[in-house]
Amino acid sequence: MKHGPDIAYIASLIGDPARANILTALLGGLSLTASELAVEAGVTKQTCSSHLARLQEASLIAVETQGRHRYHRLADSGVAALLENLMGVAAARRPSRVRPGPKEPALRQARVCYDHLAGDLGVALFDALVRDGVLAVERSQPRLTVRGEAEMLDFGIDLAALGKLRRPLCRSCLDWSARRSHLAGALGAALLQRLFDVGWARRVEGTRVVDFTPPGRQALKKRFALSV
Repeated sequence: MKHGPDIAYIASLIGDPARANILTALLGGLSLTASELAVEAGVTKQTCSSHLARLQEASLIAVETQGRHRYHRLADSGVAALLENLMGVAAARRPSRVRPGPKEPALRQARVCYDHLAGDLGVALFDALVRDGVLAVERSQPRLTVRGEAEMLDFGIDLAALGKLRRPLCRSCLDWSARRSHLAGALGAALLQRLFDVGWARRVEGTRVVDFTPPGRQALKKRFALSV
């Protein structure tokens, strides 16, 4: 590529199987140590440290130090969106690398995508918000309407606090399993956190799966008129 950003460099970093496993392990929004990521990548800790250094140099990941431990996370939501989109392209064009396991249906139903809700329920929630006029989509990107502001405040979302964050309030993210959009951005993250806070759902430890309680699932459908 002669002009513009060097996409070949970024693609080569993500294209390595070990580094791809590291990045997808961080897609759940958790911060992990080099030892934990070495297990995810299937490499030694020394090799993993080398991969992490290259990913950090390219600003694909960030590192935080707490005491003797160093915790690694994705650099920002833009990197997460890139990975989710790549997973969607990969899923559409060739079989998965491994056979679907017990978690596969649960991941497709509801999961964390960095810090917002993805999967069938995430897509259904996005569709319902657009259908009911909470969100309006312009040039493929959502925005919160006046009615939507009232709805979010009523649901306990602090829009004033979200407005102070250095990230878009609303953004669409292509869901790799449903091949349609779910809601990302500061509002998407706040909505997922609110679902956790009110006890409708919880994150399954050690996974990206979001598990809704039966009452929580019914409450979600009723509150936002989900069609799923």
